[in-house]
Order: sequence, then C-alpha cells, then structure tokens
Amino acid sequence: MSEKYTKFEKARIIGARALQLAFGAPPLVKVPKGTINPIDLAEVEFDKGVIPITILKEN
Repeated sequence: MSEKYTKFEKARIIGARALQLAFGAPPLVKVPKGTINPIDLAEVEFDKGVIPITILKEN
C-alpha cells in the first residue's frame, strides 16, 4: 500500500469491503485458513492493497 490513509479512511474502506464480502462478493485474495469473519478478510485485502476502493481527497 503506497498511499497513507487516516484511521477514518481505513475504517471506511475496510467496512465497505467487509459489507461487500458479507453479501457474497468474491474475495480478492486467498482466504486464510480459519477466516470466516468478513472484516478480518477485508483487513487482509487492505493490507495487501488489492481492494478496488479509493478515497478522493480534496486540497
């Protein structure tokens, strides 16, 4: 992940992706063994930088 996000932006991205996963969206990474919580999976995706969600910042 090359961009720096605030803790609020990170929480919003992970929350939005977890909701998508909970409603049946396919995971973008190999699911770690024992992972059933969509929030945990969304955090793994965020850490790997594969979530297709961006934050537009105004200057």
